[in-house]
Amino acid sequence: MTEGDDPDKDDTAADDELTYADAGVDIDASEAATAALVGAVGGGVGVGEAGEGTDSDYAGLLDIGDRYLALATDGVGTKLLVAEALGDYSTIGIDCIAMNVNDLVAAGVRPVAFVDYLAVEEPDERFAEQVGEGLSRGAELADMALVGGETAVMPDVIKGLDLAGTCAGLAPKDGVFDGSARPGDALVGWRSSGIHSNGLTLAREAATREHAYDDPCPFDGYDTLGEALLEPTRIYTDLLDPMRDHGVHGAAHITGGGWTNLERLGDNRYVVTDPFDPQPVFEFVQSEGNVTDEEMHRTFNMGTGFVAAVDADDADALAAATDGRVIGHVDDGEGHVSIRELEL
Repeated sequence: MTEGDDPDKDDTAADDELTYADAGVDIDASEAATAALVGAVGGGVGVGEAGEGTDSDYAGLLDIGDRYLALATDGVGTKLLVAEALGDYSTIGIDCIAMNVNDLVAAGVRPVAFVDYLAVEEPDERFAEQVGEGLSRGAELADMALVGGETAVMPDVIKGLDLAGTCAGLAPKDGVFDGSARPGDALVGWRSSGIHSNGLTLAREAATREHAYDDPCPFDGYDTLGEALLEPTRIYTDLLDPMRDHGVHGAAHITGGGWTNLERLGDNRYVVTDPFDPQPVFEFVQSEGNVTDEEMHRTFNMGTGFVAAVDADDADALAAATDGRVIGHVDDGEGHVSIRELEL
């Protein structure tokens, strides 16, 4: 120990530093459990004769002859607890739609239909109506049909409510992205709307250290802190046609795992030089939770919610055809992400 070191101070600082695992979600353990599940069910079988299927990194694909039928399933997660605390369930249906359709879009698939599953501790017409309004709005934004769902009352299993859904999509055989970035590709990115619907366990833990959800929001744009956390996930369905038109090789939905999602595009080095600036909510979460830069980028989208890898010659045209911009490039090397002087 050098002169002037204060071990008590150092220990306190370390204790105050919050991680996703500290908040209750261990990404490594979650990925291991998912791998065990996939291994137990055998994964997908190779696409071949009609009726066989396979898995992309974002959806299961079933060969139905002249095209693929794709399925994705996801839920809202602990964002529901913020909605419950505020008594405002009007936006979580949008999140439920978005988390599913964005995965299909990342695979190059057009969402066509959605079914929801709402599990509740006890029935409540008020919040059920609000959830339904959000689902309807989300389906409208995604330009697909909301074809039904199921409500289950399970007081012995559920405390409060849980909302999840399954999305079906269709794609021509030549419309699905192969999912592999090439060295030399450009990375085109699109802005997120905020935290979206992942990492809320960490965000909630950090935000409520010194604040309540109904406190006035400490940054512009929202009346309360909870309202900022409930900002609905952006839906990226409108990017599908431009991405196909410009020959996108693969796309990544920046959700659980944050920027490490780019590694799904293959064993390359992803150099992000011009990401979108994080919204103030991220700065607030990081400050309140004393969260490291690396942990923030491994957990959250940090302002950029969707990324595509495309030939460098086509990148500017893709960005101009949408509201995206070139944010980086793909290099030779092992699968790592370089962003904001971090190596993830």
